[in-house]
Amino acid sequence: MKFGVVVFPGSNCDMDMVYVLETIMKQEVVKLWHKDTNLQECDFIILPGGFSFGDYLRSGAIAKFSPIMTEVIGFANAGGYVMGVCNGFQILTESGLLPGALLHNDSHKFICKNTYLKAGTKNTLVTNQYTEKVITIPIAHGEGKYFADEKTMKSLIKNDQILFKYCDEKGNITNDANPNGSLLNIAGVCNLNRNVFGMMPHPERSADKELNNQDGLTLFESILTVILP
Repeated sequence: MKFGVVVFPGSNCDMDMVYVLETIMKQEVVKLWHKDTNLQECDFIILPGGFSFGDYLRSGAIAKFSPIMTEVIGFANAGGYVMGVCNGFQILTESGLLPGALLHNDSHKFICKNTYLKAGTKNTLVTNQYTEKVITIPIAHGEGKYFADEKTMKSLIKNDQILFKYCDEKGNITNDANPNGSLLNIAGVCNLNRNVFGMMPHPERSADKELNNQDGLTLFESILTVILP
């Protein structure tokens, strides 16, 4: 399987993602510069974390105008698989590929720490191997508060589009376990067609045994379990 990792000015998690896909998962990976207009026949496109264009205006608001995004949007609208992590999630909402928006954390502070999560659904390409078990995935963001209007929130629930929710170590979905004020403790969502995925936590930072945490590895295994024969 061939993955494409898009690199914007200010991306800083691109090599982390490349490492996991290439070295741990043993997949073909290419880096796609934001000015490229060719997705190089990739099967799956990933927008990594970082601070694209310095997070000026709003996080992801400038990156959505990069030439590569015209190709990514067309690829996604044709049914291609796209995932955004942290800043990548922000770019996907700004581009209209995912519903909702990512706002400033309630604390108005940058938060970098491990968080507890529960998969909100197993019915997606990226979560099909997760169970009810509580997992630990790190976050690192200043604008991670997921927000959407009431109609959109009802649609997300009705159509089973919530990928992950913040919880406590026992799996309870509580306000105290919510690091940024996200509505319904949402940490990630997918689109209605279930081919575009976004999440604020970083699975690529919890996918190597050297880090003593491989809870994020299950996400990559989920992808390959479904796609590879």
